[in-house]
This record gives sequence, structure tokens and C-alpha cells, in this order.
Amino acid sequence: MSGVVGGNSGYGDRGYVGGMFTSTGAILVLFILLVIISRAFVL
Repeated sequence: MSGVVGGNSGYGDRGYVGGMFTSTGAILVLFILLVIISRAFVL
């Protein structure tokens, strides 16, 4: 799934950064959402 955003857009650096963002950023976003949802249920 890496490189979906900005992977084939033609920008060299953006393709690399976009690939890292989609691969690791997606996991971070899911983890943060999980923490927020769990805290919302606890509170």
C-alpha cells in the first residue's frame, strides 16, 4: 500500500515521502484512533 499517495505523481521527494506516509502513517492513524475510541468508551 506504500506509494499510493504521491507515488506516481511525478515528484521525486513527494513520491518517497508519500510512500512512507501511507505505509507508516496509516498504522499511526489507526493506533491513535484506537486510543481515542478506547478512552471515549472508558470516559
